[in-house]
Amino acid sequence: MRSATHSRPKLTVRSQTDIATASNTTITDSDPASFVNVFIGTTNGGHVFPGATLPHGMVKVGLDTDSPGNQAGYDANATFNATGFSQLHDSGTGGGTSLSNFKLWPLPECKSFASCNTSMSVRKTLRKVLPDGSPDDAGSPGYFATNLSTGVQVELTASRRTALHRYTFPSSSREPRIVVDITNDGLTSNTEPVVNVNTATGRVTGGARFASSFGPGRYSVYTCVDFKGDGYDFKAPTEYGVWLENTPVQNSTQLIQLYSGFLSEMGALLTFPPSPNSLHTTILARVGVSFISSDQACANAESEIPNFDFDETVATAREIWNELLSRIQVDTQGVDKEITELFYSSLYRTHISPADYTGENPNWSSTEPYYDSFYCNWDTYRTLYPLMSLHDPEVFARIVRGMINIQQHEGWLPECRGATVQQFIQGGSNGDPILGEFFVKFYEHASALNVSADDLYTALLADAEEQPPNWNLQGRQATVWKQYNFIPSDIYGPGGTATKQVSRTLEHSFGDFAISQVAKILNKTDDATKYQARAGNFINVWNEEVTLPENSSIKGMMQPRFADGQWNYTDPRHCSVNDPLLSTCYLDATNRDGFYESSPMVYSQYVPQDTAKLILLQGGNESFINRLNVIFNQNYFDVTDEPSQQIPFMYHYANRPGLSTQRSRMILAGSYNTTVSGLPGNDDSGKSCKSAMGSYAVFHLMGMYPLPATRQFLLASPYFPKVTFYNPLFNTTMTIIANNFRGNPQNGMGGTVFVKSVTIDGKLWHSNCYLDWDVFVDGSTVELELTSDINTTCGEGPDSLPPSLSTGGYS
Repeated sequence: MRSATHSRPKLTVRSQTDIATASNTTITDSDPASFVNVFIGTTNGGHVFPGATLPHGMVKVGLDTDSPGNQAGYDANATFNATGFSQLHDSGTGGGTSLSNFKLWPLPECKSFASCNTSMSVRKTLRKVLPDGSPDDAGSPGYFATNLSTGVQVELTASRRTALHRYTFPSSSREPRIVVDITNDGLTSNTEPVVNVNTATGRVTGGARFASSFGPGRYSVYTCVDFKGDGYDFKAPTEYGVWLENTPVQNSTQLIQLYSGFLSEMGALLTFPPSPNSLHTTILARVGVSFISSDQACANAESEIPNFDFDETVATAREIWNELLSRIQVDTQGVDKEITELFYSSLYRTHISPADYTGENPNWSSTEPYYDSFYCNWDTYRTLYPLMSLHDPEVFARIVRGMINIQQHEGWLPECRGATVQQFIQGGSNGDPILGEFFVKFYEHASALNVSADDLYTALLADAEEQPPNWNLQGRQATVWKQYNFIPSDIYGPGGTATKQVSRTLEHSFGDFAISQVAKILNKTDDATKYQARAGNFINVWNEEVTLPENSSIKGMMQPRFADGQWNYTDPRHCSVNDPLLSTCYLDATNRDGFYESSPMVYSQYVPQDTAKLILLQGGNESFINRLNVIFNQNYFDVTDEPSQQIPFMYHYANRPGLSTQRSRMILAGSYNTTVSGLPGNDDSGKSCKSAMGSYAVFHLMGMYPLPATRQFLLASPYFPKVTFYNPLFNTTMTIIANNFRGNPQNGMGGTVFVKSVTIDGKLWHSNCYLDWDVFVDGSTVELELTSDINTTCGEGPDSLPPSLSTGGYS
């Protein structure tokens, strides 16, 4: 932000077009936050939040715009107006605009108090624009700043439940004012607003009820706003009042003093004395937030940022982010700077959600952690939580404890959840593989992490065995699942919509696989046998007679099936770019195709627990490889959508890991970059969750792909000559060294990037295709010998291939 009038904190702050600088040395004990570009994916449907927050912070304070793609408030396109600086956001979601509550807005000059523009549609203004056409915005982990066209500089930082704003007004502003907007959330959905102005201090308290963005519920949230002069003191505002629409009413202190209607815009307006000590007046605004009450919002603010110290709050946030990000270190020797920036920016985004709402659950009292903003488990269970296993197990354990506590009070594990209310399920009961991932990796440490094995298993069984009253919001259609061992397409029972039957069958099969792994560890032999058998239920929706239109060599598909065992039919091209009907397969009660957000061609590859069986069903290795090639070459693979995520690495199971390596690198080269449009899913489809896209990119760049609820990671080559993983639970550092590293081909094709052999602590490992979890627990050194030969294999012997249930794996 080149034209700032207030000295920025002494840290590396990035604008949209800044390029990271990196030395050709390992980033050890340095400042990985300086490599984070918070603006990646902030326009064209990326929906990434670039504002200020802590890891998993409840408060995410940032700039809101009038962009139609403002799901995270912000848009990097300078043609959109700024509308306010609100305290709560989500990042990378589709659907409606969530949160964006309690906007503040600076007014440098009005002719009079009564003439000030308070309505959002009137007060909004453009940002200053730099010579390259980008808005004059800047940011880094824990800090955001912008210059408005009105001459006001805005800076933002945050603690967990409190935001701190710094508004520097132009020298011409002799009556600086700030609007507190209580009612305008992202959906303009407020009801029951409350506003109170303390005339002695200027404190504004209030709250309202708002609509959830991806479900039928409503939530209440409250705020507490205090003001302080920066470099000078004042006891109270010189003017105050409550406003309705575009009409401020001076000396009013409550909304009930005005005549308001349904969905009215309302809030407070305050005028402050100018600074007597400097040319520019700077006002600090501390904004506490709570889902309990305004009193608790005030207590949050007073305890977390007691002294209004902006620079100290920024420095604290930076320190917290650096400690977390530095747990994964990379050697940048011979690596393009953009790769390092992409890596740490992606890792950063994986820690924005879910959000730590501990102490802010209005639904019941508990001493357990409470996490929210699960958007959604279907999006994140594949890669986000396995990444947390590698470097952040304590927070992972807190999230699991919170999920178990939700099950104990609501009956089932959460699936999609935002602003303390249930939202619509996308896939199956995908909290199951998340709990499975935690327990399979950390069962020996569960007690030390305060996770009860009995409570965890009870929560899993609730999902597996008990049918909720509304399986659109929680749990499964369990009665039908247990009766038929698949979800028939012609059963219309009460309790939820009759859609997604095939994709739910596949998701439940994997969920039951995760449960079987937990049961084995707990020595529940009968349960382990039962759920492992149910993990094979995917076979019940496999129709061996269906072929891909115009390509009869692709034979056999996952298909919808009736309760009597007869087959229904969905075109394998359905919901792909090749679909003649251009179907979406989104949440729609009239959608009878059986699939969610992806095609039968893609879902027919989704059996991660038993890919060896899938290869047999698809005609053996060569036919399987041919099918994978068709999926990529004919654009069935959809990088924006989570069901496609594992497909690039599936060549491993056919003993062709070199093809997996090349496919994954081509995808990264073609779909990810460090620009404001640099994330896949930039089509406003609502398909991709950016925590999922971020963790997906991190794994690709580390040369791995996770297998959730197992102790294995598929292995390729990293984009760095060395990567280290520090796990604070084990107090060990695992190292991957890529010998013969010669850089990364820009288009992802060819290069010395294929794994020829693997040693662990100096001993030859039996597979070039996967690593066991033990290497991370023990802090082993894994050395990869790289070659330019794409025809490498997994190695010799049956245990060189990644595990599958049908070949005795996961035993």
